[in-house]
Amino acid sequence: MPFLTRLFVKTALVYFIAALLAGLLIAARPVLGLPSIVAGLSPVYFHLLMVGWVTQLILGVAHWMFPKFSREEPRGYDWLSWTIYGLLNAGLLLRVVAEPARTVSTGDVWGWLLALSALLQWLAGMAFVANLWPRVKER
Repeated sequence: MPFLTRLFVKTALVYFIAALLAGLLIAARPVLGLPSIVAGLSPVYFHLLMVGWVTQLILGVAHWMFPKFSREEPRGYDWLSWTIYGLLNAGLLLRVVAEPARTVSTGDVWGWLLALSALLQWLAGMAFVANLWPRVKER
């Protein structure tokens, strides 16, 4: 298994645990009287689960399992694969910080950071398609 695939999968596992923890905090908030910032974890929970866990796991396995691009570069362009990993995780971590902060702060900066996080994740998706597209070919 290639190093980058292992990194995608292990990062996905970390996000899975983080999503479960966020879900636990959301459920425990009314019972334990946790601060209002915890209410902002609801979208974070879904993003950690779907982007951090599911999407990242899919991207890592696809990087490994799809047909070879060429003999010289079997998994496409390595620099692009690393860019995908960086963009996806930067966007997700930015959302993890900005989403709860936006629920307790009135500043516009948090909305702009959420937009930036969405842009980074979209760019990761476009880069993934660009890197994988040539590997989907007829025999």
